[in-house]
Amino acid sequence: MSKVSVLSQTGSSVGDIELNEAIFGIEPNEAVLFEAVVQQRASLRQGNHKVKNRSEVSGGGRKPWRQKGTGRARQGSIRSPQWRGGGVVFGPTPRSYAYKLPRKVRRLALLSGLSSKVREENLIVLDELKFDAPKTKEFVQVLTDLSIEKKALFVTANLDETVALSARNIPGVTVITAEGINVLDLVGHEKLVMTKAAVEKVEEVLG
Repeated sequence: MSKVSVLSQTGSSVGDIELNEAIFGIEPNEAVLFEAVVQQRASLRQGNHKVKNRSEVSGGGRKPWRQKGTGRARQGSIRSPQWRGGGVVFGPTPRSYAYKLPRKVRRLALLSGLSSKVREENLIVLDELKFDAPKTKEFVQVLTDLSIEKKALFVTANLDETVALSARNIPGVTVITAEGINVLDLVGHEKLVMTKAAVEKVEEVLG
């Protein structure tokens, strides 16, 4: 079990927390992490690309010239693919790029992401994170007190709209719940800030 200091919102130490080695202390598997990131990014693609084939472009109902006797190649429509303004052959059509990884692979990727944050000393545990009202200024002060200068992912045990609204307009800051923690967010943010309750919830689910 590894120990991590528990900080208050003002950045002062208020105690320690024992992290579960099976979740926060494994050897990160970079290959699985890469697979999980690619899978998540593929699932986010809109896939709404579309071209028109020869049956969808307008015009071309009449045969441009008679079949024989003109000396030119036979043509059936001016909207055939070889014509300017014609339909596109084998072009992209709307599709979903989403696919699934095996459950054990997804779990290993998540554990690798959490463990890498601990190894890099980029995990900050807070005793709590709450505000009386949505105030961006107060959230910026928390970042200052915690010496966070780059992108940070804040994880709370449950959805707190006050916290989410306070961080909404701050570039590089994302707030999610423990249930929504994912590899793409872990990799995309340098600092991982979790409340003590969020750590316990993650350990309960993944332990």
